[in-house]
Amino acid sequence: MDSYAIYRLPHQQDCVMMKQLRGDATRLSSYDELSGKKGFVFAPFANSAKYPILLIQPDEIKTIHVKELSEKVNRGVRTSEDVELKVPDASEKDHYALNFANYHAQLEKGRFRKIVLSRCSEIEGNCGLSPEQLFVEACERYPRLFVCLVSIPEAGTWLMATPEVLLEGDGENWHTMALAGTMKLEDAELNTEGETISWSPKNIQEQRVVASYITECLKLFTDHVEEEGPYTARAANLVHLRSDFTFTLKEARHLGGILQMMHPTPAVCGLPKDDTRDFILANEHESRSYYSGFCGPIDPDGETHLYVSLRCMNIKEHGYRLFAGGGIMKESDMESEWQETVNKMGTMMNLIRKK
Repeated sequence: MDSYAIYRLPHQQDCVMMKQLRGDATRLSSYDELSGKKGFVFAPFANSAKYPILLIQPDEIKTIHVKELSEKVNRGVRTSEDVELKVPDASEKDHYALNFANYHAQLEKGRFRKIVLSRCSEIEGNCGLSPEQLFVEACERYPRLFVCLVSIPEAGTWLMATPEVLLEGDGENWHTMALAGTMKLEDAELNTEGETISWSPKNIQEQRVVASYITECLKLFTDHVEEEGPYTARAANLVHLRSDFTFTLKEARHLGGILQMMHPTPAVCGLPKDDTRDFILANEHESRSYYSGFCGPIDPDGETHLYVSLRCMNIKEHGYRLFAGGGIMKESDMESEWQETVNKMGTMMNLIRKK
């Protein structure tokens, strides 16, 4: 089977298709090995033998308008079938509650400043749309987001519509962001960008923790960092607190070192980074796999656009596996955090649910 990726950058009308016809995607043993590499990277939350860093080195690259792709993939489109939507049952929520209690206890003890708790939900059935059709649907529904479809035999097929830049730039000029805090837009707010939203102290503090960490990381690689924000940024029917960081790099071929330092960010892991990552790997009920990793095109001599793999699902032969998570602070309560994961899963659920 071929490895391929199709992606569309935020607010763009064209998408890029990259396909590797010869050989398997390249396995990399560390994020630092991405230095000097060119292609499409698909990285996990935590690199391991089971979930390695994968690099598609394409034989074919094609740019196509989303509408043109839509016309091609919708020829002979089937009528959507009913998906057997498995409403989270008591056991699924019970598992989350147990994890939450464990995580929150560590925060109360002062072991962590913040930690991110995630979960997944299995959806049985088939919505009647191919992965490519779902990609087009996501592009139409979510113009503000980075939409990406990745299929690698070793990792499976994944679709995401994510708002969070990990690292992007071309040459000397680079950009990243701190994205944390989540609220759902409702009723009349859906006609706005969320500019009237009032943020709780918990959300403000969570975002500041992420922003401070990113600043500290960047200062190890550059003397010139500018921060803008925080401000409210819309992503589908949700809004987040966002700060943007622009900085310069004299040598883009050292990107792997920055990625090694930044990933996983406190927005998907916690602080201290190593301690919270190890705790997550040892205690979450389900493996994150490639959820909350990162993906995108990388090119030391051209444009790089790496996004955190959020609002994503693993497309399986007879169903879908949806992922979502949220930052836990001492002020957090279980019901609110559970509902946040439900809201985030809605980004993908809206694509497979029969209209």
